[in-house]
Amino acid sequence: MSIRPVRHSDLHAVNALYHSVWWPQRSAEGWAWLWSNPAAAGRNAPQGWVIDNGDGPVACAGNFIQRFWQGDEALYGATGYSIVVPPTHKGRSRDLVHAFVQQTGCFAKYTFNANARSSPLYKRHGMTPWPPPTHDIKLSWLVDPLACLYGRGLRRVVDHAPQVARLLGEQLAPLPRLLSGRLQRAQSRLPATVDLLDDLGDNSDYARFWDALRREGRLVADRSPAMMRWRLSDPDLTVPPLVLAHRADGRIDGFALAMLNKQTPLEPPILEIIDLVGLESEPSAVQTLVEGLRILAPTLGAAKVRLQTVSPNLLQALGPLVDKARQEGGWGHCHVAFDTGMQDAGWRPTPYDGDYSFCLRPLPARASAALRLAPAPARRSAVEARA
Repeated sequence: MSIRPVRHSDLHAVNALYHSVWWPQRSAEGWAWLWSNPAAAGRNAPQGWVIDNGDGPVACAGNFIQRFWQGDEALYGATGYSIVVPPTHKGRSRDLVHAFVQQTGCFAKYTFNANARSSPLYKRHGMTPWPPPTHDIKLSWLVDPLACLYGRGLRRVVDHAPQVARLLGEQLAPLPRLLSGRLQRAQSRLPATVDLLDDLGDNSDYARFWDALRREGRLVADRSPAMMRWRLSDPDLTVPPLVLAHRADGRIDGFALAMLNKQTPLEPPILEIIDLVGLESEPSAVQTLVEGLRILAPTLGAAKVRLQTVSPNLLQALGPLVDKARQEGGWGHCHVAFDTGMQDAGWRPTPYDGDYSFCLRPLPARASAALRLAPAPARRSAVEARA
């Protein structure tokens, strides 16, 4: 078996690998969107790699190029995503991670989404847990504890009887078409300094916020209006992303982006914080933005609000909200291989810098989606295949 860059003709097999571990499968339009990443234009970077047994892919890993700015200098990083290696090909994940780490032209190769089983694998390839104080921290704020408890109970049932998953179907899933009106009605409950942001134009208030963020001089992922418009245009999303702005003195000084994630058919939706950033001049903006997301979460049917990548600076800026949060994770899900000298460049990653925005499982578009569920894999086999 050989390892090679993924090709367009492999995508049906890649989707089948995703399906085998309960991960969302992309549509043809969704794959075309993901592979049109503006940051990768003109760069000779693979979209990912597959292990090919001669009859097609039997394992896979994705590769997403992210553009960063440090002042006026453009830099590039790469995040790996969606590594699937079935138990029958155990050990081949090493080849996929090796290919990812060996690519050139990136100041950092990283994952912010490693699971507990795969976490030690990255260390063996020179990827170190980073940032040191917070690489193993995920924060979540409960919105509907009963829904979380119900979903946990269903998971335990399916752990013991996987065939029951098809009978249970899609649980706790609000219909996406009903959410827009609810969200509009809930705006009045937002903090006075927070509003829904719908203008990401090149001459917008958001564009001026991005210019101010870049002028601070630290290493930041590209949040330019053009890049943000592309990131929010994923055709496989069933619910538009939630975008909030924090304003003071007539200008935006804080920004939050969140998306609904329904991890499995059995679990309630989670409002995932994809991005949370504020200017140095207004450190309290991120607290107010999180409060705004917590206010809107019940309107969207979310059982909790979660932040899966946390830098030390962001942890400090969250202040008392940290004490109100539950800490998830604990195994070290963030690993980075830096070029020499780049570890101290002032990078403060959020989930936006990783793969979260395009690897979430969207809400089913129709209630009848449950009837089309394929037989569920044994949970243990599914977990073993994910890296």
